[in-house]
Amino acid sequence: MKSAETILKQASELRWQLPQNLHDRIAESIHGEAARIAARSLTRSAGNRRLAWQQKLDRLLTSPWTAFPIMVAVLGAILWLTIAGANVPSGMLNTLLVEKGHAMISQWFVAAGAPAWLKGLLVDGMYLATAWVIAVMLPPMAIFFPCFTLLEDFGFLPRVAFNLDRIFQKAGAHGKQALTMAMGLGCNAAGVVATRIIDSPRERIIAILTNNFSLCNGRWPTQILMATIFIGALAPEGWAGSIAALSVLVVALLGFGFAMLTSWLLARTVLRGEATSFSLELPPYRPPNFWKTLYTSLIDRTLIVLWRAVVFALPAGAVIWLVANVFIGDLTMAEWFVRAAEPLAWTMGLTGVILLAYVVAIPANEIVIPAILMLTVLVTGSAGGAGAGVMFEADEATVHAMLTAGGWTTLTAVCLMLFSLCHNPCSTTLYTIYRETRSWKWTAVSALLPLVMGFALCALVAAVWRALV
Repeated sequence: MKSAETILKQASELRWQLPQNLHDRIAESIHGEAARIAARSLTRSAGNRRLAWQQKLDRLLTSPWTAFPIMVAVLGAILWLTIAGANVPSGMLNTLLVEKGHAMISQWFVAAGAPAWLKGLLVDGMYLATAWVIAVMLPPMAIFFPCFTLLEDFGFLPRVAFNLDRIFQKAGAHGKQALTMAMGLGCNAAGVVATRIIDSPRERIIAILTNNFSLCNGRWPTQILMATIFIGALAPEGWAGSIAALSVLVVALLGFGFAMLTSWLLARTVLRGEATSFSLELPPYRPPNFWKTLYTSLIDRTLIVLWRAVVFALPAGAVIWLVANVFIGDLTMAEWFVRAAEPLAWTMGLTGVILLAYVVAIPANEIVIPAILMLTVLVTGSAGGAGAGVMFEADEATVHAMLTAGGWTTLTAVCLMLFSLCHNPCSTTLYTIYRETRSWKWTAVSALLPLVMGFALCALVAAVWRALV
């Protein structure tokens, strides 16, 4: 057997017998073969019209100069389609469930000789709140979720994640958080569920805690109404609609900014760690399966989320009716709360009615505006509504007159838009967060974090506004 010294000597002699540029020649051969393979592949691709079309589309959707404008335009189109397209079915459901349904069920209770308090609690409270939630939530979700799923199946959303990955990486978050935030624009509970696509537990928690900064469909009515009757009214008549739409867009962009800021703070404090990189294979564009998409969107997303909202809306309706009809001395519980909360609300540029409306509307953001109108009528004693504790809706001129009589100003509307963006998630979302994290700690953080930010932001804006005006 040869010794190790003999083997090393023979290997050294053999090395000197090899060509000096052997490594260079091997590398050159490998690169040459790779170039020939690539050339053959490109030659075949050039003849494939479909693949050539996909390559051109990818250049548009992944270029930093064209990708972001296209992303904003597509998102804006979906939001416009959701808001505009939901008006008709929402109106039909409102007529069926709220106007005719409430009147018909009320007549049944009266004809049956039911006590007034029982009719009020069950019909004016629980039924009416649930009817509002269904009428407001169902049409937008039935439009937004299918559109979102179609874009996902088509291959557009993976390109969105690819484009936003660098921004989220700098904030210490995951690139896929862009997709979960987009889903949160339809419903924050659905956005929380969508965080399952993030493998890193740390980054998934960040995505869950910041999803509330995406304006869900339950908060769009508040944003649009305040922007229309207060902010748009400040502009010339021809520009009122554009200014109102621009103010809502600014609030939505602020939400994205707050999500980035909060992600950055969490990643450097309680959720320290390196942001994980992920290999995102851009799938080929393909026509979505319409019926499968419709089933997935309506059954797996829309109806499940709606059911959770309904479960929480029923007790909320009972609470709304009770606080407006149970007296403590000469005042109702609602009036006691409003008076007690008024000093705190003033520092935030809000009113006690708004704070109470958000307390009783924790189960669903959709009933914030009806609750505000009902409580405003109750507290001010102005004409309107169908009775104490009965929620209702009115035209824009009537709403403006009611709120102005309740002491509202432009500052109130601006702070309400900001508080609508930064406040605790609804009970459906909180329940979903607990189901996804199995942690009361993170559920509590998800509720308190945006609420503290909302209080601080509104107080700052109110202080600056009053100092300048």
